[in-house]
Amino acid sequence: MIRVVKIGGRAQQAAALIPTLASAWRAAPGALVVVHGGGDEVTALQRTLGRDPQFVDGRRVTTDDDIAILRMTLSGVVNKRLVAALVAEGIPAVGISGEDAAVLSAEPIDAATMGRAGEPAHANVHLVQYLLQGGFLPVISPLARDARSDSGDALNVNGDDAAAAIAGALGAGELLLIADVPGVLDGGNVIPTLDSDRRRALIAAGTVTAGMIAKLEASHRALAAGVPLVRIGDLDAIADASRGTRIVTAAAPQTFTSVLA
Repeated sequence: MIRVVKIGGRAQQAAALIPTLASAWRAAPGALVVVHGGGDEVTALQRTLGRDPQFVDGRRVTTDDDIAILRMTLSGVVNKRLVAALVAEGIPAVGISGEDAAVLSAEPIDAATMGRAGEPAHANVHLVQYLLQGGFLPVISPLARDARSDSGDALNVNGDDAAAAIAGALGAGELLLIADVPGVLDGGNVIPTLDSDRRRALIAAGTVTAGMIAKLEASHRALAAGVPLVRIGDLDAIADASRGTRIVTAAAPQTFTSVLA
């Protein structure tokens, strides 16, 4: 069973990240794909350059000039840092971008509002499959080629959306979205199972905001693409299948577990 694990930028600061990924790879070599973000570092560089980062529902408004920043930060610094750390741990990691071999093709979400931000239109995972079959761990940054461009233009794709598209195209058995919280929270408690109706209610009530909205939307796209298991959780959820919030389409009886459990 292939697992696609998306690592957000804040989770990348955890000392346990690389050993945890290495352990997951050793437990099932050839069956793990890592997709990463790095939004905080992109934001920091934008501000250093005098730009004012803006977001809509957890997705970054992206100008033409921002694409160079994203390529440099995500496909360059962040991607190669993760790869170098995994290789140092003895894992045969290979870093690629969604632009490489057109792994990800995307279309603009709303050019007037979001600029060069896109959502995946197609995932061509042949390169990813070749890497897995060759015994390599793919580590993927979430930029995509613009499906409407003939000149190699890129679009910024939210990392959760990228991971969902790749998981669906691979026929992955699980998509795990790693956050800096142990799952989707309501009143400080982890919701163990979350269906579409409750997702909409939580968003309407303002209980779920910003980046978590993007994670929930990506989760449901992955389910629609045939991924049978989608979870949102913290780093410990990689090794512990009982942790986090399982995202489902149909309603189920709800119980709660404490964040401290």
